[in-house]
Amino acid sequence: MPDPYLHFEDAGASGTWVPGPPWILGHRGAPREAPENTLASLRRALEIGVDGIEYDLRGNASHEPVLMHDEDLARTTDAKGPLAARGLPELFGVDAGSWFSRRFEGEPVPLLDEALDLLRPNGEAPFHMIEVKESGLIQNVAERLRGYEGRMEFRIASFLLDVVQEARDLGLPTMFLAEDATDDVLRLVRRERFEGIGVGPGGWRTDEWNNPWRGMERWAWSVDSPRDLLEVCRGGFTGFNTNEPHRALAARALVHLTPGDDNPWPVDVPALEVIPEHLDEETAARGQWFGRWEVEARVRNPLAIPVEARCGAFVRSGAFEIDGLPAVFDLEPYEERVVPFTLRGGARSPGADPLFAALLKWKGDASPGITDELRGGGQLLFDMPIERYRVTSADGLTRRLSLLTERAGDPFASVNLRRVRGVLDLSIESAGGIEDPTLVVRLGGEVHRGSNRIRIAPPIYADRMPDGVPFSVAIEGHRKGESAIRRWAGGLPEGLGHGIPGRLHLDLNA
Repeated sequence: MPDPYLHFEDAGASGTWVPGPPWILGHRGAPREAPENTLASLRRALEIGVDGIEYDLRGNASHEPVLMHDEDLARTTDAKGPLAARGLPELFGVDAGSWFSRRFEGEPVPLLDEALDLLRPNGEAPFHMIEVKESGLIQNVAERLRGYEGRMEFRIASFLLDVVQEARDLGLPTMFLAEDATDDVLRLVRRERFEGIGVGPGGWRTDEWNNPWRGMERWAWSVDSPRDLLEVCRGGFTGFNTNEPHRALAARALVHLTPGDDNPWPVDVPALEVIPEHLDEETAARGQWFGRWEVEARVRNPLAIPVEARCGAFVRSGAFEIDGLPAVFDLEPYEERVVPFTLRGGARSPGADPLFAALLKWKGDASPGITDELRGGGQLLFDMPIERYRVTSADGLTRRLSLLTERAGDPFASVNLRRVRGVLDLSIESAGGIEDPTLVVRLGGEVHRGSNRIRIAPPIYADRMPDGVPFSVAIEGHRKGESAIRRWAGGLPEGLGHGIPGRLHLDLNA
């Protein structure tokens, strides 16, 4: 996968670099540019310029700590079956790279020792956030870390309380992971004397988070959106991990260069609705995750000196034609400009959305009141996904949700949706040739699974979301012995590269 940032002359990674805090760690390395939890991905994150790396650990048959997120090998390697059933000799031939790109064919499944030996480009040891996914590994992890004492900073992190307790008892620095910073979670971390807490995206937006929990490190995980990155970089966090290291470095630099500024991200682009029912026959034959949109992006100069803005868009998946870009113009301090362009294209399946980006470049300025950081000139690259989504609603009427034809020749597949006595009722109408079908529904931040039918209560905050609740539905199963999925929109399966969920509008009186 080529580095899309090279489409911008002299853009480098994010441009002007400033040190932490907050400390920025690559989540499973740089998983948009290399296969997650591999040495190639960890090295790429360090090349981009982050302060450290985060990766997952599980044990193989002999309890060797291995970099792997899932219990099963199927998603991220060319093998199948549980990792825990394989000894080291059986892992040496497993390919952990070709699923991502041919360029990474033959990439091995790494051991912890190999990750610990990695260095940043300047020769220094990176910070390691080591997420332990299962019990029974800490003793082996501790033995390997002893050889690195005094040479690097690390935290043992886990959602499993017994794992963090065992690490603490062995004298290892610890981090307890949670979705949200609730009062119970914060009291637990303080009572157990863990070094820190790590919460999910937006999980810090609680009243308890701002209480004076002195001495507790505050971390966040999977912080990717421009809004979240700015909040974390402005909010006194110790650090965070991210799937978007370029964007995260730009956010940290922006906060450093504009102290006291509470303005939004310098680049803004609206989300775009996908309407497969409106496609002409020729386009629909190519795939249904297509569209044509007239887009108005906005670019703002956040600095106290003039900048040159170079705007462009680049594609992470699918095929697009873009008219009106690139665009180059000057911006006075704090000036904003509308950048119109036309986007046409798409793909058969929901995938990573295109990005709109603006490279802001400034020359040295010795005027009175200009900070030292701005005097010498520099550049920053700000990007934002051009998100594509689908919309439906739920009331007392039954609605047929037609699923996307994700392969040529896919038969029709659909799910029925209605709201009955305040509960969402979803059922498979046609499985579209998928054997052993399982219905999967994403509503808000939760994913629900059932056989042919699922009933779900809407989230309690639904009435506070006028733009709709994040929603998607899919049918999972098998076709000719291989795993298969049919989706209504993005957001399923969870993880990178599958787009964003659609939006569900609820009739609150139904």
